[in-house]
Amino acid sequence: MNAQTASSLEFALIARHFTRPSQRVDVVQGIGDDCALLRVPSGMELAITIDTLVGGVHFLLDSDPYGIGWKTLAVSLSDLAAMGAEPAWATLALTLPDVNEPWLQAFSSGLFELADQYNVALVGGNTSRGPLSIALQAHGFTPPGQAIRRAGAEPGDLIYVTGTLGDAAVGLDVRLGRLDVPIPPEEAAYLCARLERPEPRVAAGLALRGIASSAIDLSDGLVADLGHILKASQVGAVINLDSIPRSTVLRGLSVPWEKIVGGGDDYELCFTVPPDRQALISPTINKTPIGVIQSEPGIRWCDAKGHAVRIEATGFRHF
Repeated sequence: MNAQTASSLEFALIARHFTRPSQRVDVVQGIGDDCALLRVPSGMELAITIDTLVGGVHFLLDSDPYGIGWKTLAVSLSDLAAMGAEPAWATLALTLPDVNEPWLQAFSSGLFELADQYNVALVGGNTSRGPLSIALQAHGFTPPGQAIRRAGAEPGDLIYVTGTLGDAAVGLDVRLGRLDVPIPPEEAAYLCARLERPEPRVAAGLALRGIASSAIDLSDGLVADLGHILKASQVGAVINLDSIPRSTVLRGLSVPWEKIVGGGDDYELCFTVPPDRQALISPTINKTPIGVIQSEPGIRWCDAKGHAVRIEATGFRHF
């Protein structure tokens, strides 16, 4: 294949699977030029995040491409949610081992279904040949000074998490055939969906502006990600393991705490709120208090009676 033919094929793939008219008035120029031209709303700050998903590392190579497309955007929207940012635009860099039209159709359908839910415009990117790897950069807006950061937690703040934890980690065990006990097909499907199609908590992040003192999304597991808040804020925490929310499916299985707090891929939010702001938390946020910030560094785990529990978990490690 000569260079001209290869270039024509690339542009054709982009046109078929990733080029759509933008519904956003702040997109001056989207896909089709050397750069996207975007208009940041007056008086807003721009939040930018990027995540890379590598085949065989961040998702199984035989995963449903629709789910891969969904998750590609979801993990970046989860970062924006943790900062209290409203999603706006995305760019995509897609490295493919070969041209697989059905795979690309399903992948783009999953990505755009989630994009449509949050009015996200795909405004540019790149395609290349190589081992399957996907990088997506997402952009969002926050009012000046209202972004929720990791630094800001103070002793006495309550620690919350949204949703339930551990489902995705056990979903990976289901996909790899590592569960010790059989479970009903509908429960297996639920766990796999939590792994492959996470729901970014964008609405919760927006509702926590001006209320949460710190926040982070739980991508690498509670033990690792809460640790980032503690380090940035120069504080510690005590966590009541029995308060950590688990789904009905997970409660029916014998899952060690290490997997629940260290397995990763939850894409829930962990956030802290000062005592005098507790009443301001919106009742629409599905949240559970699990602990309190303390001045002594580190994480201490306990049960409902306050007895210390030893947890041997580090969270997902990228290297």
